[in-house]
Amino acid sequence: MLTLIKETASWIQEHTALRPATAIILGTGLGRLAEEIEVIESFAYQDIPHFPISTVEGHSGRLIFGRLGGKDVLAMQGRFHYYEGYDMKQVTFPIRVMHELGIRTLFVSNAAGGMNPDFSIGDVMLIKDHINLFPEHPLRGKNFPTGPRFPDMSEAYTHELLDLARTIAREKSIKVQEGVYVGVSGPTFETPAEYKMYHILGGDAVGMSTVPEVIVAHHCGMRTFGISIITDIGVEGKIVEVSHEEVQKAADAVQPIMADIMREMILRSC
Repeated sequence: MLTLIKETASWIQEHTALRPATAIILGTGLGRLAEEIEVIESFAYQDIPHFPISTVEGHSGRLIFGRLGGKDVLAMQGRFHYYEGYDMKQVTFPIRVMHELGIRTLFVSNAAGGMNPDFSIGDVMLIKDHINLFPEHPLRGKNFPTGPRFPDMSEAYTHELLDLARTIAREKSIKVQEGVYVGVSGPTFETPAEYKMYHILGGDAVGMSTVPEVIVAHHCGMRTFGISIITDIGVEGKIVEVSHEEVQKAADAVQPIMADIMREMILRSC
């Protein structure tokens, strides 16, 4: 695996002169944030050696090098999910490549179902912690030399970046929620009983991504920041039938707010 990571990173470095220290993963319905980026180079996933290919509607499948908030950035327009049939090494392969490329700060976004009764569809939630319920751990197997065998996870989401997001939201009068993100395998949306269980466990929102990427980024020593757009509600009495198309539509409507926060965070922190 290390050989494949180095080969992929080497190919990318041969095809772009940009050497960003910041990366962004754009999730379901959030790919259009790429329009905020001044694109310098763009590579389709299928053209990158050893890269998986996203199969989910709403994930364009491009690796973008450009500028956002006046800073050089790398952006994944579309990610890889466990439910697509990839194992965790494949799901998190891009994070390993990012580390090899010199990425030091990772911004992760996703669409999620809200389980906190104070949440509404369209809310933006700053992720302050997560609960990992994936059946396979992304660090299972031989330990990569980027971190210890048993990494500490007491600050999986960098407190400094969370504080900065709070400050920016307050300055711009943007309403944000905060909460714990529950990572599950999918691809089914949750049953009412599952929503209830996850909330009892301490979760405020649930989704099918982000947690493996953050764990590996943390293992690589990266600073991490996560943000969720609440696209459906899993609160008893408010649960309605939901489709992937509706999730995309709800996420799309909130993109300008998320872009505003991320752009300003990159300008001030990176």
